[in-house]
Amino acid sequence: MLKFRTMWSAGDKAASLFTVEAVTGSVPGCKASPDRRITSRFAAFCRRFSLDELPQLIHVVRGEMSLVGPRPLTAGELEAYYGPDTTGVLQLRPGLTGLWQLMGRNRLTYAQRRRLDLLLVRRASAGLYLRILLLSIPRVLTGAGAS
Repeated sequence: MLKFRTMWSAGDKAASLFTVEAVTGSVPGCKASPDRRITSRFAAFCRRFSLDELPQLIHVVRGEMSLVGPRPLTAGELEAYYGPDTTGVLQLRPGLTGLWQLMGRNRLTYAQRRRLDLLLVRRASAGLYLRILLLSIPRVLTGAGAS
């Protein structure tokens, strides 16, 4: 998964804010607000307006992702939070936006995110996808729901 790097742990020696990296990640703990891994105002701006997600458009063009769908998950997230529901979530291509981005983004717990991802899987339709896509545009432009 490609994205602009906007977060660093204390031990990271970040070469550049604009390093496109493969996201493999481990399961994060509870997100703090403000998140200490966001080390500059510019990085916070990029995260608030989802600019760090732009490289994922490459995955959409390649057909590896869709504009709407469950968010991409790491193996650790699938194991820790989705368990037996993993198969259902993996039936759909991951998307740049989905229900949990509309309902609170980073402010949601993993249990809430899981519930919304599973709801999206169960009710997937062109109409729902179009509505999510249209509602996502003002959220991204205003930074609503981002921490």
